[in-house]
Amino acid sequence: MDVRRAADRALEQARSALARDEPHEAADHLAGALSHAPTLPEAHELLGRLAAQPGGGLDLFPLAPHVTAGGLAARAHLLAAAGFPEDGLPLLAAASGRSPGADWAGVPWVGDPALAVRIEPGLLVQVLMRLCTAVGDPAPEITRTTLRPYLTVARHAVAAHPEHAMLLGAGSALARRIGETALAVDWAARGARSRPSKLAEIWLGYAYRSAGRVPEALAALRRAVAHDPDDLSVYADIAGTLADHGRLDDALNWVDRALERDPEYDCAVHTAHRLRHRADGDLTHLVRLADFIRDHPDESHEHTDLADCCRDIPWLGGTPAAAPLPRGHAPAGNEPSADAVRRLRQVASLSWAHPPAAYDAAIPLILVPPHDLLALLAHPPADVAAPEIWACLGLLHHDAEEPWLESERRRLLLDLLDGGLDRVTEAALFALVVTAWIDPSARADVAEVVAGRLTEVAGRPGARSVAELAQATPDLGPVARATAAGMIRTAVIPRQRGRARNRLLLRWRRD
Repeated sequence: MDVRRAADRALEQARSALARDEPHEAADHLAGALSHAPTLPEAHELLGRLAAQPGGGLDLFPLAPHVTAGGLAARAHLLAAAGFPEDGLPLLAAASGRSPGADWAGVPWVGDPALAVRIEPGLLVQVLMRLCTAVGDPAPEITRTTLRPYLTVARHAVAAHPEHAMLLGAGSALARRIGETALAVDWAARGARSRPSKLAEIWLGYAYRSAGRVPEALAALRRAVAHDPDDLSVYADIAGTLADHGRLDDALNWVDRALERDPEYDCAVHTAHRLRHRADGDLTHLVRLADFIRDHPDESHEHTDLADCCRDIPWLGGTPAAAPLPRGHAPAGNEPSADAVRRLRQVASLSWAHPPAAYDAAIPLILVPPHDLLALLAHPPADVAAPEIWACLGLLHHDAEEPWLESERRRLLLDLLDGGLDRVTEAALFALVVTAWIDPSARADVAEVVAGRLTEVAGRPGARSVAELAQATPDLGPVARATAAGMIRTAVIPRQRGRARNRLLLRWRRD
C-alpha cells in the first residue's frame, strides 16, 4: 500500500470515528494519516474540525512518552492554530528529527515571519541544533528539501536578531547541511565577529570547509584550539581536514598532539588509527582500533572510521568481488529446520561494516542449534546470500564462554577446513579470521592455521580467496603476509569488479 492510500484509509477511519463521537479514536487515526502524508490538505481539514473540541483539541494529542511523529505534528498544528506557533515549532522539529525525509514543516504557519519574532532565539537555537544532529553533513538531497522551511525560520530570526551569535552559528550549521554554503559562511563569520568563542570558530571552520575554502577552515579551527586547548575533538577535526587534502604528515602531528594530552580520547584514537592505516596500509592499525572499540563501549559519539577503512578491502567489508568457489564438499546431515532457514535469511548479507560487525550480525543464530547450522552447510538455501559464511559465523556464538583453544567451536571450524577449496572451507576460514578480530587470545592460533592453509593451497585454483583471507588475518607473520600478497598479485583479477559482485550474488542464490 502506497503512502497516499495508507493516509486516505487512516482519514476514512478518523472520519468514521468522529461521526460516532469518538474524538480520541479519530485523533489516533488522524495522527497516522499525518505520519504517511504530513501536508495532506484533507488531513489538515479534519484537524481543523478537531480544533473545535474543548481546549482546542490539544487533549486529544497528549505528549505521552511514546507519542508518534504524527501525534507531535498534530499537536504542533493545533498550537499554531491557537495562536502559539512558537510552542508548536519544537514539536514539529521533533517530528522532523525522527523522519527527516518527510515534509513535516511544509505548512504556511512555519514560513510566517511573525513566528521568528515570537520564538525566543535561544529556543530556536536548540531546535536548529537538534535538527542538525538528526541529519548528515551534508544532508541527503530529499532531506535538504524538507528542512528548508526551518532555514526560512532562521532567516527571519536572523533578520530580527542580527547580532545573536548562537543563532547565527546554529543557522550556519543548518545552512551548510542543506547546501547553502555561502549563507553558512556569512552567518558563521558574523557570529564569530559578534561574539568570538571556540564554538563560533568551529562553526566558521566547518562552513569554510563545506565551501571548499580549506586554508580559512584550518585557520578558524586553529583559533578554536586557542580558545580551548583541551577540546581534543577540534584536534581530530583539524587532522581529518588536513588528511582529506593530502597533508597526511601534518594531520598525524595534530593527532599526536591530542593523544599526548589524552591517550584514551576516542575521537583522537579513531582518527589516529584511520590515518596511520591510510599512511602505510598496515592491518594492525585497524585491529587495534577494533580492540579499542570493544574495550571502550561508552564513547562520546558514534564513529565510522573502522567501517570506512574496511569498506573496500576484501573480506573486511564483505565478500570479495571475484567469482565464488565451487559448492564442493558439504558436511553430511539432515535438512535444516524451517526455523534455521528463517533465521539465516534474517541475517545473511554479502557485506558488513567490519569483521566485529559481521560477528554481531550473526548473534540471532545463537538460537539455531549447531546441528542445524551444520545442516545449513549441507543444504544451503538457494535464495540466501552467502549461507555458508553465516552458518559458520553462527557457530562462533555457541559455547562462546569456552576458552578458544579447548572450544567446540574451534574444533567444528577446523573440521570444516578438511577437503579442497570450496565455499565451506572458505566460510570456515573466514569465521576463524573473525574470531581473531574479536578475541585477542585466539590470534596466534588463527594466524598459524591460516598460514598453514596458505601453504597448502599455493598454486591451486581459487587460492586467491585464501590469500585475501590471510591478508585480513590479525597477527599473521610477515613471511605469510608477503606470500599472500604475492599470490594476490599473480592471480587473475576479474574485470569489471562491480558487475562481478552482482554475478556473485546471483550465483550464491542460484547454485
